[in-house]
Amino acid sequence: MKGLLIRGVNNKEELEMIYLDNKGDISQRRIKILAVYEDYFRAYCFTKRQQRTFKVSNVLSIGPVRKVRRGA
Repeated sequence: MKGLLIRGVNNKEELEMIYLDNKGDISQRRIKILAVYEDYFRAYCFTKRQQRTFKVSNVLSIGPVRKVRRGA
């Protein structure tokens, strides 16, 4: 996962993440990674429209933003 986070910083790409907060609530977010540290990372959260700090251990899933294809 660290490799994906670092690649996100280097390539300035948007990622989708499923995150478990300290209260036990699960959320799906679209983020852009700003900095990666040992146990946490800073990212701009498009859902909340502000920079947030996330614990690496609370990330349930993370990956590139999926392009939705519609139609036949």
